[in-house]
Amino acid sequence: MYNVRLILYIINSSLEREKMKIYGCFINGRHEINHSNKIIPVINPYDEKIKYKVEESNSTQIESALKFGYKSFKSGVWSKLDVRERSEVLNNTATLIDNNLEELIKIEVNQIGRPIREMRAQLGRLSEWFKYFASLIRVFEGSVTPFKGDYINYVERIPLGLVIQITPWNHPLLISIKKLSCALAAGNSVILKPSELSPVSILRIADFLNESGLPKGVFNIIQGYGSKIGEKLCVNNYVSKIDLTGGDKAGKIIGEHAGKNGIYYSTELGGKSPMLVFEDSDIEKTVSGITFGCFIASGQTCIAGTRLLIQRSISKKFLSSLKKKILSLKIGDPYSLETNIGPVISRDSLLRIDNKIKEAVKEGGEIIVGGKIHTKIKSGFFYEPTVIMTKNIANIAQEELFGPVLSCIIFDTEEDAIRLANDSKYGLAASIWTENLARGHSVASKLDSGIIWINDHHKNDPSSPWGGFKNSGIGRENGYEAYMQYTHTRSIIANYSRKYDDWFSDKASRYS
Repeated sequence: MYNVRLILYIINSSLEREKMKIYGCFINGRHEINHSNKIIPVINPYDEKIKYKVEESNSTQIESALKFGYKSFKSGVWSKLDVRERSEVLNNTATLIDNNLEELIKIEVNQIGRPIREMRAQLGRLSEWFKYFASLIRVFEGSVTPFKGDYINYVERIPLGLVIQITPWNHPLLISIKKLSCALAAGNSVILKPSELSPVSILRIADFLNESGLPKGVFNIIQGYGSKIGEKLCVNNYVSKIDLTGGDKAGKIIGEHAGKNGIYYSTELGGKSPMLVFEDSDIEKTVSGITFGCFIASGQTCIAGTRLLIQRSISKKFLSSLKKKILSLKIGDPYSLETNIGPVISRDSLLRIDNKIKEAVKEGGEIIVGGKIHTKIKSGFFYEPTVIMTKNIANIAQEELFGPVLSCIIFDTEEDAIRLANDSKYGLAASIWTENLARGHSVASKLDSGIIWINDHHKNDPSSPWGGFKNSGIGRENGYEAYMQYTHTRSIIANYSRKYDDWFSDKASRYS
């Protein structure tokens, strides 16, 4: 009897799995399935169960998305629509996001296993980006430039065309919406390719845009692995810009494609952000800030503070307090409001982090806390929050690890701190911790970073330019600067002179 029940349970479980909805792409205003067997399983890194199934887009669908996106732009149905009407669509979308937050939060936790308390805080701000750019386009004004002679030169900002946006798994909705809201506000058409690890939540945003009145074809979503379909999206005669958040290698490939096709591109790539802690900092406040700066999202964010530069005179006291704080963090179920640290995204990521830590110890690194795979939970890809004392030249302090690991480096003087902070191929973000604001601003002016916080880390706003120096990428998200980079200028020069100037006559002014 037991065996029969077991067999029936297995059969029923299998049938339930087969019944799981298949998600596809979104083209020309509707969801589309091609009924292939090329299915991407979306696995939750906490319970290791398949939460969603997504079908890879085929060549026909990619070509269709490109054609519809290009056609929608050329038609002017969105690109030439009055900005007040575009603004209304964006504001309506913001309202729908706010009204459906719990659904979006559930999808994000299911996809990436990030603690629900973090997801509520992050997704609770999503609508701000649509609202900001909806407001910006209503007040944005062209310019009139000085021009010699009886001429008026006025400059307009016009959309680029069809743009490709390639987004990562670690902040599926936040990064997508940062890009999408700006591109749409400027009047562009968009094809977005989410990561195959987190491809579902953006499909709901497509629904909200539809409901808000976005014309068909203006926003399209293609599913699949970047290595397989990236070139098809980027190498064609339809696209005017490529915008990527991803790894260094992908960024270089995108740059090559853009250069060959003579189109715009922007990238937000890796980071190894330093957090500079000076001896006059408030230790309790700074420990909390450093913990947040490194370990939020289990360290799986480009701007995570993964290099702690700490002044020697307070290092022992500070590290003792930091260790105590880290040991108090609760690792576990991301669906629990009590959880502080969730899993990393995959088993491959977990093993890679562990191998890098072991290599660092062999190279002379000293584990202060953590340093191993967390095994107290039956399932999931958990790594203990780790602090390792090392040198700035060590691989662990130079390579982007994307995990809950903080490399600690000691410095003596302010000049040492600045030198160590800048000694990296990356220049995305940094934070400075001091009660001396003169020092804070002075040090900030000397750091090779695109984003710098004083006595904080990670904070973000739709109006604040977001991007880095050096190998951390090209271009900016957020704010006026991002809007400028999703448009180009049209300079119109009007001659209002009442005089007639015959260039080829003897009395010509010879002026042009």
